[in-house]
Amino acid sequence: MIDPEGRQIGILPLGEAILRARNLGMDLVEVAPNATPPVCRIVDYGKYQYELAKKEKESKKHQHSNRVKEIQLRPVIDQHDFEVKLGHAVDFLCDDMKVKLALRFRGREMRHQELGEQIIQKFIRAVAPYGQPHEPPKLVGKGISVMINPLPRAKRAPNPRAGQPSTPPGAGAEKPQTPPIVAKPEAGVATRAPDAPPPSPARGSEGFVNNPFAALSTPEQTPG
Repeated sequence: MIDPEGRQIGILPLGEAILRARNLGMDLVEVAPNATPPVCRIVDYGKYQYELAKKEKESKKHQHSNRVKEIQLRPVIDQHDFEVKLGHAVDFLCDDMKVKLALRFRGREMRHQELGEQIIQKFIRAVAPYGQPHEPPKLVGKGISVMINPLPRAKRAPNPRAGQPSTPPGAGAEKPQTPPIVAKPEAGVATRAPDAPPPSPARGSEGFVNNPFAALSTPEQTPG
């Protein structure tokens, strides 16, 4: 058993150990259950939990900072791709990750290494508020590489993309429907509704359509 100051008391019966913890207004916590005999300590349980959570957080932070994300660049990269890769690098640095820049040359691009160096320096200047290179960029084989370490949180600028929606503005919004264009009827011309069926053609007295004899007048029959 261990007292609140961290001194070993010795092996005590369970009842006596619990009684000592109660007399001090504290708790008896088993800190090494697999030991023989098990090890208990008199502590404030709330403070003990806080210290454990703090140690676990520091451990995760240390493990997270050891992760490395690689960003690949090209000496002929366009501005849009440059900005996309820059945004990814800022996200990684703000998550306490290291960023490795790797610029590759192809074929005759090796003759213009100054273009690759300009891209690397431009990228380093852009991420300066979030991280700094561990050492100057180096030419290795057919490429230039440099490791960027994140700045401490107190000195690091906030992530400008934090809290932004994952979908671009306006995505998923319904497009306004354009009302149909209806021509105004001319004066004296009869109109009908768009969904109304066309008028049926006139039928003659005998039930024929467009009967040519319908317009002929028949002589009145006189009673015989």
